[in-house]
Amino acid sequence: MSRVLITSAIPYINGIKHLGNLVGSQLPADLYARYNRARGHEVMFICATDEHGTPAELAAKKAGKPVDEYCAEMHEIQAEIAKGFRLSFDHFGRSSSQRNHKLTQHFAGRLADAGLIEEVSEKQVYSNADGRFLPDRYIEGTCPNCGYDKARGDQCENCTKQLDPTDLIEPRSAISGSTDLEVRETKHLYLKQSALKDQLDDWIQSKTDWPVLTTSIAKKWLHDGDGLQDRGITRDLDWGVPVKKGDQDWPGMEGKVFYVWFDAPIEYIAGTAEWADANGKTDADWERWWRTDKGADDVRYVQFMGKDNVPFHTLSFPATIMGSGEPWKLVDYIKSFNYLNYDGGQFSTSQGRGVFMDQALSILPADYWRWWLLSHAPENSDAEFTWENFQSSVNTDLANVLGNFVSRVTKFCASKIGPHVPEGGTYGEAEQALIADLTARIRSYEAQMDAMEVRKAANELRAIWAVGNEYLQAAAPWSVFKTDPVQAGAIIRLMLNLIRVYAVISAPFIPDAAATMLAALKTNNNAWPDDVTAALDALKPGHGFEVPEVLFAKISDEEREEWQKKFAGVRT
Repeated sequence: MSRVLITSAIPYINGIKHLGNLVGSQLPADLYARYNRARGHEVMFICATDEHGTPAELAAKKAGKPVDEYCAEMHEIQAEIAKGFRLSFDHFGRSSSQRNHKLTQHFAGRLADAGLIEEVSEKQVYSNADGRFLPDRYIEGTCPNCGYDKARGDQCENCTKQLDPTDLIEPRSAISGSTDLEVRETKHLYLKQSALKDQLDDWIQSKTDWPVLTTSIAKKWLHDGDGLQDRGITRDLDWGVPVKKGDQDWPGMEGKVFYVWFDAPIEYIAGTAEWADANGKTDADWERWWRTDKGADDVRYVQFMGKDNVPFHTLSFPATIMGSGEPWKLVDYIKSFNYLNYDGGQFSTSQGRGVFMDQALSILPADYWRWWLLSHAPENSDAEFTWENFQSSVNTDLANVLGNFVSRVTKFCASKIGPHVPEGGTYGEAEQALIADLTARIRSYEAQMDAMEVRKAANELRAIWAVGNEYLQAAAPWSVFKTDPVQAGAIIRLMLNLIRVYAVISAPFIPDAAATMLAALKTNNNAWPDDVTAALDALKPGHGFEVPEVLFAKISDEEREEWQKKFAGVRT
């Protein structure tokens, strides 16, 4: 057994996330966590809500609530929606926790002691209309690199180029839309990332197994243009982690907070400490996941995120870890994703376009969405959600292939033989060929899951379901039963055991349907089929079962058309 630490990009607190956010980080992270638990590994799966910065302040203002109250309420809402999608976090924390406050201040103090933080007098954009300094992300304009007209002052989400607000063409306030902006002087702290460039470069170069998407973005930030730039880590805001050196005040930084992108990734560590606090554990219990001097050397740490988060997780957060000079665990593998687009356009929280997570669950159970999103994950390129494709995938893969198989086997056995696993009969060449085929395919499925090739794993799982259907159709136990009911029983015994195998290996993708299958088979045996031959003999003759309810209902054309119209791309 090995230990696997998994973190997914933490979602902003300012509203409910859309399906593009879900498939870009949390959902594939959950797939990997469930799979590793099923294989017997010890897993720590951490996520949280990202609660600091201007987005939280503005959302709270719009809701007419104090920011701390708003964040507490939205955290609960996001946590409930995560449960609805069966996201199996070991802990879903909050970046506003006291653990994160203390740890963020601790890292800042260590970096300052190492000479890696510089105090800079700089000029920042002030909006007269809004009466406040504008954080970079709340200044919009046209990107000078690609011409995208909604580029932010910190980064263009279209081409991912790092920007400063003064780089933008025709800048405007993203809060009010006002162009009445002026530049004022203020003091801020900068993390001297440039001093760590060679160390970061060597580290990234050593990650030869990382996805091309991950390394290409990291190397672009390291080497393009002027190379890796020092990064501001403080802001003129009221809500956030107060700027301190450890537990000491920081002269000249009174009233300022750390930049959200400095404190947010630290919550991965703090969230694990919160898990320990919530479960009566000691510091040693969480430190063994994060400190290499406390046992984390044997931990495999995997992060999941959309491509827009890659620069901060390949450069800024590692710079914080490395620069501290302390033995913290660095990420071993970063699984990054492209964007999922929506029906000819883009999902966008800010613009309210697409299906949002709460809306999705109001239409259909989680497994429908989990299967489609994961089997169409935007790994090598952007992907697109269309209602026609969603309907086709659900009806074909889930209803026709998997659901129909389970229904045919259990109904036939219950009506012709009885609600128990049949006895007698023998397995011939066809059955042995099936077992050999399943063994090869399950090993291939495991290889794709180990490699975090999400779409390839889904394709292999779909093929495994199809193999059972093909065998059942060819074996035709309903015909064999007429002349040799004992042999028909042997066929069905094998198929009932195959349903259990399907439940176990499908659980990372569709956990509710998997649980339904196991419940119908009246078994808690969710042992992984390391030995497929033995796994197909797990349910012995005489073991009782029930015919389950329909696993997956088909989506009708009328339903699809109704949803297409209802969710035309604008959240109301």
